[in-house]
Amino acid sequence: MRTSQQQMKMLAVLACSLLLVACSRGDNFSDLQNFVNEVSSRAGVEVEPVPEFDPYEGFIYGAAARRSPFEVPFVVDSASDEFLAQDVEPDFERVPELLENHFLGELSMVGSLNVKGVYQALIKDSFGEVHRVGVGNYMGRNYGRIRSISKTQLNLIEIVPSTSGGWLERPQTLALQ
Repeated sequence: MRTSQQQMKMLAVLACSLLLVACSRGDNFSDLQNFVNEVSSRAGVEVEPVPEFDPYEGFIYGAAARRSPFEVPFVVDSASDEFLAQDVEPDFERVPELLENHFLGELSMVGSLNVKGVYQALIKDSFGEVHRVGVGNYMGRNYGRIRSISKTQLNLIEIVPSTSGGWLERPQTLALQ
């Protein structure tokens, strides 16, 4: 055991002496100095000027109240008088519900509950939160009011602008995902 302690001391002394020798001051940097002098004496290269960009022109989106281009368009055949009601108008005095902040395409039905024989739907919004809604609740950006809920689907009526400047009712369905 004594020899291993002596060997460890010898190794420590050897390591310290090597460290001192490696850190000794040697002024033999002539090759590094020659390289720095050579690079400094080279002719400089002209750098291309920074390109000029056209200034950014902002765009204000003016069709926020219109139908989303990702929803199926609703076409009413004016020759067959398929208007569900001509005197329909959204209730602008009503306080909007939470799910009216989402487009209908962002919402999905993920389940249903049967409470005392009355179905309620579980709706998942674009943030991943699940909400419980019943008949009479509103959802979607087009004033959609829930008319009926079954085990596998939710039926609602949206009020959308018509081409004549009025409002039309449009049936929509959310099926269980």
